[in-house]
Amino acid sequence: MSGLRLTVFVSENDTWHRRPLFAEIVHRAHRAGLAGASVFRGVEGFGSTSVVHTARLLSLSEDLPVAIVIVDTEERVRAFLPELEEIVGEGLAVLDPVEVIRFPNRDDKDSGRGEEAR
Repeated sequence: MSGLRLTVFVSENDTWHRRPLFAEIVHRAHRAGLAGASVFRGVEGFGSTSVVHTARLLSLSEDLPVAIVIVDTEERVRAFLPELEEIVGEGLAVLDPVEVIRFPNRDDKDSGRGEEAR
């Protein structure tokens, strides 16, 4: 199945009404019925300010880059973009076409509900 991957890059200190922006994006994606969203915290990076933020001990930063990754059909992801425009002040979003591969639930296999039990 083909789909679209939306990756939103923000700072972990970015907020929306005193809530972490990454959490707001995930909860809005959930309410919009998107297939899933994950948040990844970067160990080092820089953005439009050209200031490098890092998790290395000698220069410990509390403002690391965060990537929120959402995958769903192109139609559903594009319909979600206006939500992002409303809440992301400074950030970057990237859209990539993807091929979605789903793996069966292991519990289904083990119980004989999926493929034939061996």
